[in-house]
Amino acid sequence: MKKKEIKILLVDDEQDILEIVGYNLSQEGYKIVTASNGKEAIAVAKKEHPQLIIMDVMMPEMDGMEACENIRKIPELSNVIIAFLTARSEDYSQVAGFDAGADDYIAKPIKPKLLVSKVKALLRRLKDDAPASENLNVGDIIINREEYKIIMSDKEIVLPRKEFELFYLLASKPGKVFKREEILDKVWGNEVIVGGRTIDVHIRKLREKIGEELFKTIKGVGYKFEV
Repeated sequence: MKKKEIKILLVDDEQDILEIVGYNLSQEGYKIVTASNGKEAIAVAKKEHPQLIIMDVMMPEMDGMEACENIRKIPELSNVIIAFLTARSEDYSQVAGFDAGADDYIAKPIKPKLLVSKVKALLRRLKDDAPASENLNVGDIIINREEYKIIMSDKEIVLPRKEFELFYLLASKPGKVFKREEILDKVWGNEVIVGGRTIDVHIRKLREKIGEELFKTIKGVGYKFEV
């Protein structure tokens, strides 16, 4: 996908942040749209269908965490990449961000050049937007890569992009022991730095959504995780 075809939604209640970040990213050739709070972000995302959303956490009317959770529930936006750009750098805040469905968590302040580099790294994931059309069948489970959904006993479960990719990886080789480094490389890409807790959060959400027993069947005795 060419830069001029990539749309980035910036969400922040501080106008100067929108202007500075928007300017630097537009100079790279990306199309920029903006919103000043979580509610507005949801409306703009539905209308514009951005490839990437960069969002603050603390905002009026609706904060970034709640907005992220709501966006992840919208089928047509299930593949959008979401990154928090916030002054809140506490570990628990980062865990909450990933738990809400974020793909990355970037702490302010950050130099414009470094932010642009992070954005480029996040957008490299778009090269995987055309996955193989074949479904993966594991027992009674059908995993549809094109639509990012799982079909179990005639029940459809639609997962956010990273949760789906993690599930697909584990299901592709049931019982295989996956090291954290391998999961981070294959699901998140080695150009983006995330912590081991990111995997733990996604594993926990998968267990909640697809059921503990089914998850054990897929995972076997492979990935050792801590939640």
